[in-house]
Amino acid sequence: MIILEQTLISEDLIERKFCCDLNACKGACCIEGDRGAPLEQAELDIIQENLTAILPYLSPESVEMIDRAGFYELDDENDLVTNCLPDGKCVFVTVGEQGHLTCGIEQAYLDGKTPFQKPISCHLYPVRLAETETYTAVNYHEWQICKAACSKGELLGLPLYQFVKDALIRRFGVDWYNALATLAEQKFRT
Repeated sequence: MIILEQTLISEDLIERKFCCDLNACKGACCIEGDRGAPLEQAELDIIQENLTAILPYLSPESVEMIDRAGFYELDDENDLVTNCLPDGKCVFVTVGEQGHLTCGIEQAYLDGKTPFQKPISCHLYPVRLAETETYTAVNYHEWQICKAACSKGELLGLPLYQFVKDALIRRFGVDWYNALATLAEQKFRT
């Protein structure tokens, strides 16, 4: 483990190679699993403020679900997560080109309709955060559906922390990221 400021970082972020391969997985992380995407408390208000701009990107089924039950819920562990449709898809999922699952929030962002890119948990994936009393744990979530992404990352020689660079900077800042990159470089020099 690496301690950097108030974070406890798994060495998997430096050692593992990763690069999403949407042609292989089709965005399965937006539908697979036993709950929706983790949300931070602050994201609830941001999504609610931008919901009018996001709804046109969603399926009628998702809009109906959001109207009826809202866009989030508390899971079995009392964590905030996005609601899911009966087939398991996150309510914000859209189907993009070539049948890839994409995010309606992110599409609204890319089209300049909202300043909010998407939940940080989605932007960071396959990195997951966990809060402790002292640290934010920054861990790699290994999942079978990402096997092709691991292979592609190996082929490209792309470390996981570099794959999620923008998301790590968004969450922890550029100075934190640069310090992590320096630590990674030092680790591989020795």
